[in-house]
Amino acid sequence: MIKLSNVSFGYQRGRPLYEGLDLSLSTGSIYGLLGPNGAGKSTLLRLVSGLLYPKSGTIRVGDYLPGNRQPAFLEDMFLVPEEFYMPSVRIRQFVDSNAPFYPRFDREQMKNYIQEFGLTDNQKLNELSYGQKKKVLIGFGLATNTAVLLMDEPTNGLDIPSKSQFRRLVAGAVDERRTVVISTHQVRDLETLIDPVVILAENSRSNMTVALKASVEAITAKLWFGMVSELDTNRPILYSERAIGGYAIVAENLTGEPSRLDLERLFNTVQAEPRRISQLFSDTSIYATL
Repeated sequence: MIKLSNVSFGYQRGRPLYEGLDLSLSTGSIYGLLGPNGAGKSTLLRLVSGLLYPKSGTIRVGDYLPGNRQPAFLEDMFLVPEEFYMPSVRIRQFVDSNAPFYPRFDREQMKNYIQEFGLTDNQKLNELSYGQKKKVLIGFGLATNTAVLLMDEPTNGLDIPSKSQFRRLVAGAVDERRTVVISTHQVRDLETLIDPVVILAENSRSNMTVALKASVEAITAKLWFGMVSELDTNRPILYSERAIGGYAIVAENLTGEPSRLDLERLFNTVQAEPRRISQLFSDTSIYATL
């Protein structure tokens, strides 16, 4: 369980990025963390991992306060950052040097990931492309089997086949004791993987807050995603955009009509209509006062 209570944080005095932020994340799920550029998605992951410290409020990860950076906490937490440095050593040397810090690290699992990504443990990290380095780091993170796995824009630098591999490997590495949080702006890459969905938006005080936290099932129960030839004023439309043959819309689902979640349009809807989304998901949302 990850729990942020009344958390405030900012990089500049008098300009808080977060103020009074509340968020709870349960085990056994792959959370998708979405937000506009500059929303502080990476900041949020660093706060949870203990790399940054809240100005006020508390963050708890299981029994630990991340800011204390106790060894027992660090060995059960892994962050795959968007920007990283990899030493000029062979993959097997990287694994040998870092695996001892994680008691549940599975070397056979890591071996399989390396093979899956078309790499060998004899390759030097400094001779790999950015995407190949990202694969090594993703594989290592999965193989740590930590209770918490945080990934910041993990599909950046991956080609289309590798993104498919990524989704399959992550889905296979989650169990009832593990919490995975994936921060991304490439929503199409992860649409079939993440559930629940957490979306950040700006409130009236220009702080970022959680505008929506809900499961895919809850989202499609309350919202309808589809195409219409004309904008129907009888349907409570929250978001629309022109598309070939008419309009792609997101509307309130008053009749319980089934539809397929469109994550990109959901994101746009939340940014356009945060108040209404907060009202619709009042039982699953923890949206701060707008």
